[in-house]
Amino acid sequence: MTLVFDDRMWLMGGWFNGLLPGCSASSEVWSSSDGLSWKQATARASWSPRLAAGAIAFQDKMWILGGIENYFLGDDTSLRNDVWCSTDGETWELATEQAPWSPRAFHQAVVLDGKMWVFGGGNYVPRHFALNDVWCSEDGVEWTLVRENAPWEPRLWFSSVVYRNRIWVLGGWSQEEGNMGDVWCSADGEHWTCLKSEVLWRPRHEHSAFVFQDRIWVAGGHAAPLSSEVWSLHLPVGWC
Repeated sequence: MTLVFDDRMWLMGGWFNGLLPGCSASSEVWSSSDGLSWKQATARASWSPRLAAGAIAFQDKMWILGGIENYFLGDDTSLRNDVWCSTDGETWELATEQAPWSPRAFHQAVVLDGKMWVFGGGNYVPRHFALNDVWCSEDGVEWTLVRENAPWEPRLWFSSVVYRNRIWVLGGWSQEEGNMGDVWCSADGEHWTCLKSEVLWRPRHEHSAFVFQDRIWVAGGHAAPLSSEVWSLHLPVGWC
């Protein structure tokens, strides 16, 4: 889980050593101002070791939302829907132990319109399920269900950004649909518009997406096979 906060890059949690002996999740927190020198804020954060959580900066704090404690090895009991926040990466405060959104991993979290948003995700194995619900909160404690079933298909391993004051959902994967190559945006989490374009990257999941120089960028991912492509999108003001 990664984010930018207080002029530093932050790396938190994750999974170590694949499926080899000694593999495990982590609750370490590290930061760097230059990518060269890294400082460990804590070797064991208050939240349980995990991967595939939502990670955002909101209200001058870092937030960790949900995730899973075991990769490929975890059942439903390994999934989390707790919400934690911190101002320094070392001391973490539990906002809620059980948010009203269901325990999940491989979801996305963003900040828009003075709220944090959580949507999609699910789990891969041993029981696959995928979601397309949309939730928001102003404080991480009280949550509102904005849309139980968004018009985009339920999915895992998708990417999301905020661009032109809208939430964007890009690609992803589910057992039912396989790789996805659709792009959706919304200004309120309830009403969604599908971007139609004759030129678009191949369907994929586990790709990176970010906003830079007034463009959405999509890089890499599993596009059957793995891809090292880099794409960008610029939309005129007032497109949607």
